[in-house]
Amino acid sequence: MISLWIRNLLYWLVLCVITPLFFCLLLLAAPLPRRGRHVFGVSWALTLLWMLEHVIGLKYTVVGRENIPDEPSVICSKHQSGWETLALQKIFPWQVYVAKRELAWIPLFGWGLVLMNPIMINRSDRSRSNQRLLEQGLERKRHKFWITVFPEGTRTKPGVPGKYKLGAARMAKQFDMPLVPVAHNAGEFWPRNAFLKYPGEVTVVIGPAVRPADDAGPEAMMAEAEAWIESQQRLIGGVGPFAHPDEKRQRLAPPASA
Repeated sequence: MISLWIRNLLYWLVLCVITPLFFCLLLLAAPLPRRGRHVFGVSWALTLLWMLEHVIGLKYTVVGRENIPDEPSVICSKHQSGWETLALQKIFPWQVYVAKRELAWIPLFGWGLVLMNPIMINRSDRSRSNQRLLEQGLERKRHKFWITVFPEGTRTKPGVPGKYKLGAARMAKQFDMPLVPVAHNAGEFWPRNAFLKYPGEVTVVIGPAVRPADDAGPEAMMAEAEAWIESQQRLIGGVGPFAHPDEKRQRLAPPASA
C-alpha cells in the first residue's frame, strides 16, 4: 500500500509540474491553426497516460481496432473515470470533446481545454446546448477532427448504466458521420474523484460503427450503440478492485456444467 501511495504521489507531482508548462505552450501556440495547437494538448494527455502505465502500473489493451473507420467519426464512449479522456486521444485520431461549460473555469486545465477546440455546452440550457452541439460539431468536422462524446453526460460507476442522451447520434446523423461505440472498464481501477489510481489492465472494446441510414433516426442509432456498449460492459466487467459486486461475483462463479 505504501508503494501505491508513493507511485500516485509521483503521478500527481508530474501532473502539477507539466500542466502549467503545457498551458504556457498552448497559450503561445494560440495564434496557430487549430490542428497546430492540438499537438500540445495531446502531448500533455499522452505524458500522463505514460505515467499511468509505467509508474502506476495501469496498462490497457484494445480490442476491435479494425472497427475504427478511415474517416472522421463520432466516438460514443462509456464514461467511468478520467482515464478514458487521456487514452482515447492515443487510440483514435485527433479529436475534440463535447464538455460541460463549467470545466472551462478550472484554472490552467480549463483554460488549456478551451484552446483545444472543445464543444462547450451548458447542460442547464438543453435547447441551446443541442443547437451548439450541431453548430460547433459541423465546424469541427470541417477541420477534420473526430468528435468524442460521453453520451451518459457524466461519469458512472462500474456496473451502473447511466441515461444515454441523443447528442452524439444527432451529430452523426446530421453530419453523415459514423457513430463508433466504445466500452471499457477503467472505472474499476480509477474510481470517480479518487486520489489513488490502481494497477491492473483496462480493457477497451471498439465496436462496429453505426452508420447513418435514411430509415434510422438518432433514437435508433443511439439505441443500437447503447445496447452494444452495455452488452460489452457485462463481458469485460468484474476484474478491477472497484468492480461492481454483481459483476465480480459473476466472473468468479464457476462455469455451469453442461
